[in-house]
Amino acid sequence: MPAHTAVALAALVLLFHVGVILFNLFGMVAVPLGHWRGWRFVRVRWWRALHVAALAAVAGQALLGRACFLTLWQDALLGMPARTTPLVMGWIDRLLFWPLPMWFFAALYVAVFLYVLLLWRLVPPGVTPAPRAPAPRI
Repeated sequence: MPAHTAVALAALVLLFHVGVILFNLFGMVAVPLGHWRGWRFVRVRWWRALHVAALAAVAGQALLGRACFLTLWQDALLGMPARTTPLVMGWIDRLLFWPLPMWFFAALYVAVFLYVLLLWRLVPPGVTPAPRAPAPRI
């Protein structure tokens, strides 16, 4: 495969990876906030199940001592370890991939996964809360 094609595919993998990360972070904030604000979408079962599954995959890979499969695909496309990535792609890589030991990430990802499971219990999907009375105007 030509080098420019591999770099373009690696950029697409990185873009998808960033999207998954943003989806996971969004869900961790949106569910409790949406419960408090009465947003119905935070109780959509398929969306919540996808969120839990994505975080289960992250935690599972970390517990097994493996890097994310998206990271592995990106590195393979770039022919790692010799990295010659575009500037913005390099910035995003440095933002996402911290030089910390794997046990740190395993503990972090498991804690995040447990938090999401707790949200599943505290804000169960499929249960629509009763509408709240509007706040009185002063």
